[in-house]
Amino acid sequence: MQFLDFEKPIAELTARVAELRATADAGALDIEQEVSKLEAKAEKMLRDTYAKLSPWQKTQVARHPQRPHLKDYLAGFVTDFMPLAGDRAFADDLAIIGGLGRIGGRRVMVIGHEKGDDTASRLRHNFGMAKPEGYRKAIRLMELADRFGLPVVTLVDTSGAFPGVQAEERGQAEAIARSTEACLALGVPLVAAIVGEGGSGGAVALASANRLLMFEHAVYSVISPEGCASILWRTAERAADAAEAMKVTAQDLAKLGIVDRIVPEPLGGAHRAREQAIATLGQALVEELQRFDGLEPQALRARRREKYLAIA
Repeated sequence: MQFLDFEKPIAELTARVAELRATADAGALDIEQEVSKLEAKAEKMLRDTYAKLSPWQKTQVARHPQRPHLKDYLAGFVTDFMPLAGDRAFADDLAIIGGLGRIGGRRVMVIGHEKGDDTASRLRHNFGMAKPEGYRKAIRLMELADRFGLPVVTLVDTSGAFPGVQAEERGQAEAIARSTEACLALGVPLVAAIVGEGGSGGAVALASANRLLMFEHAVYSVISPEGCASILWRTAERAADAAEAMKVTAQDLAKLGIVDRIVPEPLGGAHRAREQAIATLGQALVEELQRFDGLEPQALRARRREKYLAIA
């Protein structure tokens, strides 16, 4: 387990427990009672810490490298998944993965950001930062789902769209705008979930949905806290102040009417009990999709429009 900076006291207790268990395994002492006390103390400390996380601490949890990523959700609650690749114009962007599958037995189109979980896969998936061809692939898959009457589920986890020169040359801003437009124009249900970090237009392009879900410790913002701090105070060291001011947490966004449902995470974050977190999100998506049974395309578009006009 990789511990975050604010978890150092918990890490020290956990390390002490591990040392004691190693001693017990060696047959030197019977220390089960002491181990139990330390484990209880560590759990209480973890519970108390996560009950009062600051927005910046939640940002760190949302970015935790061991947090589940798209491939884990696909393996966990999407069955019969068939990936569909390419934008039919330039290339296949691996920062966005999409395809046909079933969630709770219901046929759906699943689209999401994949960050990767080690150095090689992070480079291959460009750390979840999509280029224009990624968003054009998403548009193609959404239009395909619309044509066949399949609900769309999007899983958002990106710090933002790729800001490189080549992406701009290929029309990054236009691709993001077209993807957002495609979300709003769908005649089928669109349910989106912010599962980690939802950053800038790169997240909005897949999250302009009928229902927006958000994990308890995920974050969703117009810019990263570091980027905001660099603009306002000319230093990224005030990222914590920026995170507080921007209202990036699920709890703040629910109060503002942007997030429709907060999905609870296991104690200590989704990275501590990955299977439990994945199962919880899968069940939440099944329940949300059921909301739209029997609704006509016109009604779905109207509800989506009313949702975002109400926010404005």
